[in-house]
Amino acid sequence: MLNGSIRKSITLFALPIFFGNLFQQLYNTADSLIVGNFLGSNALAAVSSSSSLIFMLIGFLSGVSIGAGVVIARYFGAKDYDHMRLAIHTTVAFGLAAGVVMTLVGMLLSPQILLWMATPQNVMGDSVLYLRLYFAGSLGFVLYNVSVGILQAVGDSRHPLYYLIISSLINIVLDLVFIGPFHMGVEGAAIATVISQLVSAVLCLIQLVRTQDCYRLYLSKIRFDGEMLRQIIRLGLPSGLQNSIIAFANVVVQSNINVFGEIAMAGCGAYSKIEGFGFLPITSFTMALTTFTGQNLGAGQLERAKKGARFGIWTTVILAEIIGVLVFVFAPQLIAAFDSNPEVIRFGIEKARTSALFFFLLAYSHSISALLRGSGKAMIPMAVMLVFWCVVRVTFLTITVPLTQSIQMVYWVYPLTWLLSSIAFWIYYHRADWLHSHF
Repeated sequence: MLNGSIRKSITLFALPIFFGNLFQQLYNTADSLIVGNFLGSNALAAVSSSSSLIFMLIGFLSGVSIGAGVVIARYFGAKDYDHMRLAIHTTVAFGLAAGVVMTLVGMLLSPQILLWMATPQNVMGDSVLYLRLYFAGSLGFVLYNVSVGILQAVGDSRHPLYYLIISSLINIVLDLVFIGPFHMGVEGAAIATVISQLVSAVLCLIQLVRTQDCYRLYLSKIRFDGEMLRQIIRLGLPSGLQNSIIAFANVVVQSNINVFGEIAMAGCGAYSKIEGFGFLPITSFTMALTTFTGQNLGAGQLERAKKGARFGIWTTVILAEIIGVLVFVFAPQLIAAFDSNPEVIRFGIEKARTSALFFFLLAYSHSISALLRGSGKAMIPMAVMLVFWCVVRVTFLTITVPLTQSIQMVYWVYPLTWLLSSIAFWIYYHRADWLHSHF
C-alpha cells in the first residue's frame, strides 16, 4: 500500500476482499435461496424481514471495527508497532465484550422490534425464531469482523478470504442438510449460519495467534487500553452510528414494504440479495480505499493518498453503473432464482428497475465515505448519512406512502437519497481539506 503502482496496490488488495465479501454474502443468500425454494414464500418473507434488523444491530459493531482498522493502519504505516499492538489487543477485547452484549440485546428485543416493523402475523413466528437463533451466535460474527479488520489494516486480505470460503461452503451444506433431510425449516437455516460464522471467527483468531509478524495476537495481553479505546471509539463510533442510521432507515423502509404483504416482502427481499451481490465489487474497493488512505496518511504520503482516492472513486462509480445495467436487464431471471411465484417476481423486478440504473450515485457516496474514514474524518459521512439516508428517507416515506398507498414510493426513496448524499459529498470532497487530520 505504501509504494509501487497505486492501481495495482488497491486492486490486488481489493480482489481478495471482493471474493471474501462474495462468500460472506452467501450466508444469508444461501438461506434465502434454499428457504425460498424448499419452504415457500412465507418462509422467505420471514428470513427477508430479519435482514435489515440484523444489519442495524451488527452494523454498529462493524463500524467500530472499521474505526479500529483505521487506527491500526495508521500506526502500521508509521511503523509505530508498539502502539499498533496495543490497538490490536484493545480491539479484540472490545469485540469479546460487544459480542456478549449483542447476543443478550438481540435475543431479548427481537419480538418487540419485529412488531414495531409491522411484520405480518403469519410470518412472525418464523421471523422471531430465525432472528433469535442468529443473535445467539453473534459473538462469532463480531469476532470475525474484528479479526478481519486487523488483518486488512496491516495489508492481509488473503487469509480472511480463505476462511470465508471454508465457512460459506459449510453454511450451504448445513442449510441443505438441516432444511432438506432433517426438515428443520427456518430454524435450520439460522443454525447453519451460526455454525459457519463461528468457524470463520475461530480460523481468523488462530491466524492472528500463530503469525510471527508484528501484528501477532497474544491471548494473555487481551485487555482494554484507555488511550487506544478512546481512539478506536473516536474513529469507530461515527462509522458505527452511520451503519446503524442506515440500517434504522432500512428498517423503516422494510416496515413500509411489510404493509403490502408477504408477497411484496418476498419479492423485495429477493431483490435485496441481488443488490447485495451486485454491490460487492464496490464495497471491496471502498474497503481497500480506507486502508490505502489510512496507511499512506500515517506514512505522510499525502500526494499518493490523493492519487489513490481519485482512482478509487472513478473505479467504483464505473463498476457500479455496469453492474446496475446488468441487474436492470436480467432482473426477471435473477428474481426467479429465489422464488418462482409470478407475483413475487413482479415485485422484485419493479424494485430492481427503479434502483439499478442509479447505482453510480450509491457508489460515489460510499467511496467518499470510505475515503473520509481512512483520513480520520468519520464524523462527516456520519452526518451526511444521518441527514439524507435517515431523516430525509423516513420523512419521505412517512408522507408519501399513506397519501399514495403505492409501493413505488418505497422504491424511489433510495435513488432520491443517494442523489442528495452524493451532492453533499461532492461539495465536501472538492471544497474541504480532507488530507490533513489530527490523529
